[in-house]
Amino acid sequence: MLIRFNVKNFLSFASREDGGTEEFSMIAGRTRGKKEHLYDDGKIKLLKFAAVYGANAAGKSNLVKALDFMKHVIVSGMPDGHTEKYCKVDPDNVMKPSYFELEILLGGKYYSYGFEIILSQSRFISEWLVELRSDNSEKILFTRNIVDGEYELAGILARKGLKEKLNVYADDIRGDSSVLFLSVMNQNKKNLYENHKTASVLKDVFLWIKDSLDINYPDQPVSDYSYLARADKVNEVCRIISAFGTGITDFELVDVPIEKVLNGLPKSLQDRIMSNIEQKQVEIRNSHQIKGIDMILRTRVELFIITIDASDAVKCQTIEFCHGRKNVLFDLGEESDGTIRILDLLEILLSGEGKTYVIDELDRCLHPSLSYKFVETFLNIAAGKNIQLIVTTHESRLMDFDLLRRDEIWFIEKKENGESDIYSLEEYNARFDQKIDKAYLEGRYGGVPIFSTIFPVERA
Repeated sequence: MLIRFNVKNFLSFASREDGGTEEFSMIAGRTRGKKEHLYDDGKIKLLKFAAVYGANAAGKSNLVKALDFMKHVIVSGMPDGHTEKYCKVDPDNVMKPSYFELEILLGGKYYSYGFEIILSQSRFISEWLVELRSDNSEKILFTRNIVDGEYELAGILARKGLKEKLNVYADDIRGDSSVLFLSVMNQNKKNLYENHKTASVLKDVFLWIKDSLDINYPDQPVSDYSYLARADKVNEVCRIISAFGTGITDFELVDVPIEKVLNGLPKSLQDRIMSNIEQKQVEIRNSHQIKGIDMILRTRVELFIITIDASDAVKCQTIEFCHGRKNVLFDLGEESDGTIRILDLLEILLSGEGKTYVIDELDRCLHPSLSYKFVETFLNIAAGKNIQLIVTTHESRLMDFDLLRRDEIWFIEKKENGESDIYSLEEYNARFDQKIDKAYLEGRYGGVPIFSTIFPVERA
């Protein structure tokens, strides 16, 4: 689970006046009540939900992009255009370090992983992994001072037999400012982790960032709908879809010739899909334990499930929906944008255990009542799961103390100089009975647009 995220000198995030980072936190505040909204292990209390508000261009999406950038760098390397991502409100920032740090709860322990980088030069300057203790002490696992070519392995990574092996990898990139140690230690290191279980923290932190930090933008599908392919989920899916007022009463898996699917795709993508299918067929032939493999193809308005069974046979299906009459089916492209949005978001409610979802513009294509209903449903389901949902939104109806805690409400405001400032509602001493949604729209907490006159009236 996410504890905190710190960022500095990235897009609209510069640094605090004291030189510190902008911080987004899922640590529960002083708010009482709604304890079912919290993860509580007796040492730390974490929020399972947070809504981030702000005017257009205030920096809400930049917070999502900062998280996504850090993930991309660790898992896949530098993304295109990264040299221009520093905070440009101050020309001096071009040569200043950008700072990224995640604090996470993993396997009952708490870790801080981060790095600093000069973005304009594609040059890492430091990296660290630290175990955080409940008594507020820290235990270094590894640190790298890349500028000086120094590194340190400590704690469980310095145990005899393991330290010698890790030293080989660490020494090999001692002064290499183009790579991260965490990334290197998750490239073809299967034998290392099988023989040295204590080294698995390097794998576990990497996999949490890769698989459990699930970041989604408004212009991409949130889900591949794989949950609809599970027979044991059919009744539950139908019940939830119906509860959201979509008009969908049932759905069916309908056979589609694989040729029809491929014919509508570019040749390069056709070749890639066929190569992937052939590779999966080989895996099934070579393993008696694999009974079948499902592959999901998802576009904005199309969905196909390709199944390869134990006999190598390939079957392709799509999902079509009923609206009352069983003999009339509608494909995904015939559903409304709002229905598609709800179908996307259902994955969070049905199969999100152990994940931290980040959704930019939750309310996109959704009626305000649907946004409220979705968050309400999530909070009810999350009470029995280790799951988190962080959303950016304009929907003021969510600012309801019957629904949310005060510490679940965050704001991002753009200052006059163009920098973004992140802060929680808890930083304000509003009375408990304050109408938060009304105060927000009136600009009480910032984070709303300030309009100038579009057509000035000429004075005589």
